[in-house]
Amino acid sequence: MPATGQSPMKQIERTKAHIVAQSAKPPGDPMIGRIPVLDIRPLVDCGRRPAKAVAGESFEVSATVFREGHDAVGANVVLLDPAGHPGPWTPMRELAPGTDRWGARVSPASEGRWTYTVEAWSDPVATWRQEAGIKIPAGIDAELVLAEGAALHETAATGVPKRAGREAVLHAVDVLRDEKREPAARLAAALAPEVVAALGRHPLRELVTESRPLPLQVERRRALFGSWYEMFPRSEGAVVTPGKPPVSGTFRTAAERLPGIAAMGFDVVYLPPVHPIGTAYRKGPDNTLSVGPHDVGSPWAIGSEAGGHDAVHPDLGTLEDFDHFVEKARDLRMEVALDFALQCSPDHPWVRKHPAWFRHRADGSIAYAENPPKKYQDIYPLDFDTDLRGITRETLRVLRHWMDHGVRIFRVDNPHTKPVLFWEKVIADINRRDPDVIFLAEAFTRPAMMRTLGAIGFQQSYTYFTWRNTKQELTDYLTELSGDAAASCMRPNFFVNTPDILHAYLQDGGRPAFEIRAVLAATLSPSWGVYAGYELCEGTAAQPGSEEYLHSEKYELRPRDWEAAERENRTIAPLITTLNRLRRRHPALQQLRDVHFHHTDHEAVIAYSKRTTGDAPDVVLTVVNLDPRHTQEATVSLDMPALGLDRHESVPVRDELTGETYHWGRDNYVRLDPAQRPAHVFTLRPSSPIGGSPTA
Repeated sequence: MPATGQSPMKQIERTKAHIVAQSAKPPGDPMIGRIPVLDIRPLVDCGRRPAKAVAGESFEVSATVFREGHDAVGANVVLLDPAGHPGPWTPMRELAPGTDRWGARVSPASEGRWTYTVEAWSDPVATWRQEAGIKIPAGIDAELVLAEGAALHETAATGVPKRAGREAVLHAVDVLRDEKREPAARLAAALAPEVVAALGRHPLRELVTESRPLPLQVERRRALFGSWYEMFPRSEGAVVTPGKPPVSGTFRTAAERLPGIAAMGFDVVYLPPVHPIGTAYRKGPDNTLSVGPHDVGSPWAIGSEAGGHDAVHPDLGTLEDFDHFVEKARDLRMEVALDFALQCSPDHPWVRKHPAWFRHRADGSIAYAENPPKKYQDIYPLDFDTDLRGITRETLRVLRHWMDHGVRIFRVDNPHTKPVLFWEKVIADINRRDPDVIFLAEAFTRPAMMRTLGAIGFQQSYTYFTWRNTKQELTDYLTELSGDAAASCMRPNFFVNTPDILHAYLQDGGRPAFEIRAVLAATLSPSWGVYAGYELCEGTAAQPGSEEYLHSEKYELRPRDWEAAERENRTIAPLITTLNRLRRRHPALQQLRDVHFHHTDHEAVIAYSKRTTGDAPDVVLTVVNLDPRHTQEATVSLDMPALGLDRHESVPVRDELTGETYHWGRDNYVRLDPAQRPAHVFTLRPSSPIGGSPTA
């Protein structure tokens, strides 16, 4: 307000000079700033480690922004690319009125180490609009308020490019100063949509305050999105005849299986260890200690006289045969992921060359691996505290050896049993020169360790998905994984089974259980995987209460007749193919951060949607019967705004599993028979009001 006796025009000129001066001021104190900018998310380890994204991924940056008094504030996000070039700043909006929580979605365009900064500022134009909206209708200081508004808009126009609406803003200045018009009409000129839009894009900012830059690691898309298939190459093309020594499959025979895997839509073929297998304490079928002369042993018992981690098992062929396998996969647009297990059989060359790398017991023997009650007498774990530098150096050598043979993805076995510091050094060294290399952590362990492994460099992680089977468990777990704290550092890979894990749900639920879990994994997580035999619904456990497979492929050859399974309809490969095709076609299924659960009135029925916005919005809505034995009926009550729809809208939805189309509104009846139709996977067509009762 003007001082006593000061003319309105002098006050206006003083205000203009003040705005220009404040707008030119450097950022405020980084500890708090003139405009406080607090609680920025995503944030990993208080900003000491980078948040994660992939090129083209959209995610939200949010912060708490406010100032003293009642003046309006604004905020925006600035991305700085790896070369240090700032991108166009993205305006933030208050996420909920009165919360002071602001957010904006950003999308880094390329790979590399980016930074992001939140800028907050006082918004004098918005402040004036608030005041004018009260005073002008009430006839309070109308001329002064309009004159102040004209000065503000005149100053603001200098920052608006001509092509972006400067003339509209200047026209508003003229109208605001036109005393021949009614005050309400003059105010309306300043509130015209074209003026508001121009100043929304190019606001007048004062007291600009920057947060400190925060790191953002942007990686290639496979780090977030992909469909994985695990196979034992020694089983493909193997010959097992009673009374005769088994004949192992090779890389060449395994390559003949690749077209079938590619046809199901998989992006990554993951191989367990392919190295020589030790003979000392070799395990027999079903993990027994009774070993016959032709038992093949566990691939995780790495090392023999034929070599260690940089060699291939002679039964599988040669390194040239491995190269052929990788090239064949590449021709089919798939990548090969290789298991990296830092452990040794008693016959590994490291045991002789580096005995200090292992923990010795009181009797002088080397301690074998144990996960009580499981015992792995054929495996020696490493002791990293005896020679961390030497083990790190050898690890890097082995990894680069396989990278030279075309491997750019490593599934790391039990990383949580090794020092976190070790993995941080190894992954940083590899990714510094080869940022496209991806590490998947097979860490079924405590949440703190899983999250930390993601924070220090692992691009993906196994999860607890296998053990989350009820609606509440799935809802809680996915809400956690897709939230800021988890999604910014740990990307999940939902494997439906592994050679070690056959959950009771699959053992007891038959074919519907396998179909249900496939639908859930493929539509809930951008990365998912299956272990070979899943498509055949192999579900026989070694014994009641065990998650181990009977006749586990970890200890014996297991050739499968894929053609016979297809002829006899003993495979769910068509469903898997459809799911992977949908994943490739729909961006909504390729992202993690936006999953929304909708209410159902039955605990056995779960409904959730994934959605992308922008020029080509995409929405996928999935409804699943979680009960593999019984038909379930439920009403699905949709959160329409979460789907981008009006609350009372009715739209066509297409079930991509059957090709059928229904009309759905806010409340919808479903009946899901697990033997015939365990799930709907709906895509929403362009919305238009449609009459009729929504049923399915």
